[in-house]
Amino acid sequence: MKAAVSALYRHPVKGFTPERLAAVELAVGQGFPADRVFAVEVGDCGFDPARPAFVPKTKFAVLAHIAEVAKARTRYDDATGLFHAAAPGHPEFAGDLTGEPGRETFAGWLTDVLGGEPRAPLKVLRAPSDWRFTDHPLGHVSIINLASVRHLEAKIGRPVDPLRFRANLYVEGWPAWIENDWTGRTMSIGGATATVFKPIVRCAATHVDPATAERDIDVVKALFDNYGHMLCGIYVRITAPGRVAEGDLLELKA
Repeated sequence: MKAAVSALYRHPVKGFTPERLAAVELAVGQGFPADRVFAVEVGDCGFDPARPAFVPKTKFAVLAHIAEVAKARTRYDDATGLFHAAAPGHPEFAGDLTGEPGRETFAGWLTDVLGGEPRAPLKVLRAPSDWRFTDHPLGHVSIINLASVRHLEAKIGRPVDPLRFRANLYVEGWPAWIENDWTGRTMSIGGATATVFKPIVRCAATHVDPATAERDIDVVKALFDNYGHMLCGIYVRITAPGRVAEGDLLELKA
C-alpha cells in the first residue's frame, strides 16, 4: 500500500510553531532532524542533560494546558543559528538558544507574552546530543494520514487544520484510519525504512486552533464519539537511514 509525502515539518521548540521543510535525512534510532530540540519547562521538571530521561508534556509550556503558546510565532534560522519569535503587542525576539543567555532572554520574553498563565517560572531547556523532547519516549517520528483528518472533518461538519496534530510527516493516499492497525509493520519512507511503533493517543493540545490560539474544537471527544478511540496518526522508528522529501512515496511492506 502506497502513499506520498504531502509535507514535512519540524518543531524546533516543543509546543511552538511548526516549520515546513522540503527534505530531511532520517537516521537510525533518532528523531526528526531539528525537531523538539528545545523545550520550555514550567517550574523544575527535573530534567538532567547529563542523564537525559523522558519528561511528560505536562511539565512544559505546551498547547495541552497553555493555549496562548500558539500566539508566539517562532522560526529557527539554520544559517545563522538564531531563533526568532514574534507575538502581537510585543517586541520581536531574536537570540541564540544554544547559549544560556539567549535561553534566559527568550524565557523572559515568553513570560511577558503568556502573562499570568504559567503558574511557575519558565526555563528553556536544550536537548543534549541526539535527545528529543518528544511526547512519547519511543515516538521518534510522527506521521498523519490526511484522509483520516478529512474523515473527522466530515463527521463533525467543520474544518480541522492538520497542523493541530503537530506531526513530522503528512501523507496522502492511504484510506482513512487504516494506519491504526499497523503496529509492528515495516514501511519505506522515501529512501529510509521504518517500523510502526504505535498509534498516537491524542490530548487537549489538538483542541487549540494553531492560527488563533483558541480552544475551539474538542478533538479528543470528537474522536471518541465518532470512532470509539482517541487516536490520530502513528509513531515510527527509523531502522535504515535515508533522505525523505515532499512527493516521496511511503510503501507498507507485506
